[in-house]
Amino acid sequence: MIWKEENNTLHKYFEFSDFKEAFAFLEKVAKLAEQHRHHPRIENEYNKVDLYLTSHDAGNTVTDKDHNLAKEIDATQGE
Repeated sequence: MIWKEENNTLHKYFEFSDFKEAFAFLEKVAKLAEQHRHHPRIENEYNKVDLYLTSHDAGNTVTDKDHNLAKEIDATQGE
């Protein structure tokens, strides 16, 4: 699935084999978010993760900051 832009937010759904794999992914996302000082809204239920990115400091719009973090999050899937 690709990132979808809707309602001034980038959203992507991820599904993993189990909770442990989903949580390992969320740890990677947390590290990237801290590095970028840009934090997504995260929803997690067992092996499912929804991530939402928006730039609150830019009036709740999608900016390059969101697109850059999204690309880095996607890159963690290839590790």
